[in-house]
Amino acid sequence: MQWLKSFLGILFFFFLTENAVFAQFQSKPISAKDSLLKANIRKPIIRSAIIPGWGQITNKKTWKVPLVYGALGTSAYFFFRNVRQFKEARSAYALATDGDTSNDNQIIQPYYSVKNQPERIRVFRNQVRQNVDYSVLFFILSWGLNVMDAAVDAHLKSFDVSDNLSLNIKAGYFPAAKTNGIGIVVNIK
Repeated sequence: MQWLKSFLGILFFFFLTENAVFAQFQSKPISAKDSLLKANIRKPIIRSAIIPGWGQITNKKTWKVPLVYGALGTSAYFFFRNVRQFKEARSAYALATDGDTSNDNQIIQPYYSVKNQPERIRVFRNQVRQNVDYSVLFFILSWGLNVMDAAVDAHLKSFDVSDNLSLNIKAGYFPAAKTNGIGIVVNIK
């Protein structure tokens, strides 16, 4: 669990220093248009970090919200399921190894059928404990992917995808190469 505390500490640090994270080194002064664009990019990122899917809604990509909550909900479901199984296995292992056979009827199935093999219960308990950690990790990764998706969509919102983009093949003399030939010309307007 120490790695989780470290990860959350690093994440908290980045949220406190958001200006440093989003800063760009520029040699020219920032125009009002650039400042507005930066604010429009920052808003969905912060919103997605606060509430999953809010950044996607801000970017007008609402079809992604069910995917975000599907990923978070699935990992949350497995977390709670694994925690319940861990508690049951821990209790069954304690009852199976206490040396008192009068309380064996308190062991629930499927552990009751292997109460005479407490090592199997212990191994299962440890595996489920590991699955609890994995489900927390997948939840954090899903949340992070949600924020990254909002950031990418915000950056690509102003990307030019008009019909004015063209790719032409041009034959002729190329002064830079001092030769005749065929070249590919990309025209981005």
